Amino acid sequence: MPSLSLRIDLDPEGRIGPGKVDLLENIAATGSISAGARAMEMSYKHAWDLVEEMNRIFGKPVVTAQTGGKRGGGATLTPLGQALVSRYRAIEKAASEAAATHIAALQAEIDAD
Repeated sequence: MPSLSLRIDLDPEGRIGPGKVDLLENIAATGSISAGARAMEMSYKHAWDLVEEMNRIFGKPVVTAQTGGKRGGGATLTPLGQALVSRYRAIEKAASEAAATHIAALQAEIDAD
């Protein structure tokens, strides 16, 4: 079945899409950049690079991280990071709803052969 994938261009060198939003959701769920990356079978370095890229794009942090120690480190989404996930998912839902008829028609064309 065809599906819609949404990427939002934010500046000439930065965009947000399902992978980055999934990473933010995994960080929020696990409380850790490392665990969020593992949940996606992604290296910690790649996850950290994506977080840094989002911080650069938005000009302020989307994730706050605490370094390890006796009690370990951790990471949480900032209010901006939470809003980013929420807004992206709302835009994604609206776009999917708007495209549903066309996607179904495309599937019908594929099935007709």
